[in-house]
Amino acid sequence: MATVALTSQSLGIAGVLLITIVTIETGGYYLTKVARGAVELTDFQKAFARAGHAHAGVFVILSLVALPYADAAGAHGFWGWLARTAIPIAAILMPAGFFFSSMGSGRTKPNALIALLWIGALFLAAGVLTLGILVLAAA
Repeated sequence: MATVALTSQSLGIAGVLLITIVTIETGGYYLTKVARGAVELTDFQKAFARAGHAHAGVFVILSLVALPYADAAGAHGFWGWLARTAIPIAAILMPAGFFFSSMGSGRTKPNALIALLWIGALFLAAGVLTLGILVLAAA
């Protein structure tokens, strides 16, 4: 198997993604406060806080894993941009949908900002489909 050096685009994205892990750690600290009862949330809000935190972590890791595949497939132009950035965009939008739609004292159902979750899901689908097709085409 040949090794592929990351392109400057992928290296830049990877650097930003690695830095964002600190914000995910901060979210983990917040969740420990929730678990200790230091923050009062409804069961709905607790579930959405956990889901948002988990999605952020998983999608940042997926974003980092995807970058070498985009480079190995020779992704460039619009499709290269989509393959490299759509998953990180989903890593922002989907957790934001969980967090922002559950904000507010005593909330028991999501507000209209739940739309961010679904917009993020579209970016995720676009990113993984584009990357998968590019990788298959390069095989």
